[in-house]
Amino acid sequence: MKIKILGTGCSKCRIIEENLETALLELGLDTEVSSEGKLAEIVRYGVMITPALVIDEKVVYAGGKALSVEELKALILEQ
Repeated sequence: MKIKILGTGCSKCRIIEENLETALLELGLDTEVSSEGKLAEIVRYGVMITPALVIDEKVVYAGGKALSVEELKALILEQ
């Protein structure tokens, strides 16, 4: 599983990154996580609102709020 956080590095993006790290630890997953801040790449995914989350090249969340640890765990487990 590969997870990518799409965003320009705003506070919400940083919160998602921190919460994602916690969620992965709690789930016991060793997953590759990266961030993408280049606007051209973000638009390539069809995302117009960041932060967004991509799991295995599929956008699973795009919206203006920072996701909690529990919300992130639910998204990961759905994949």
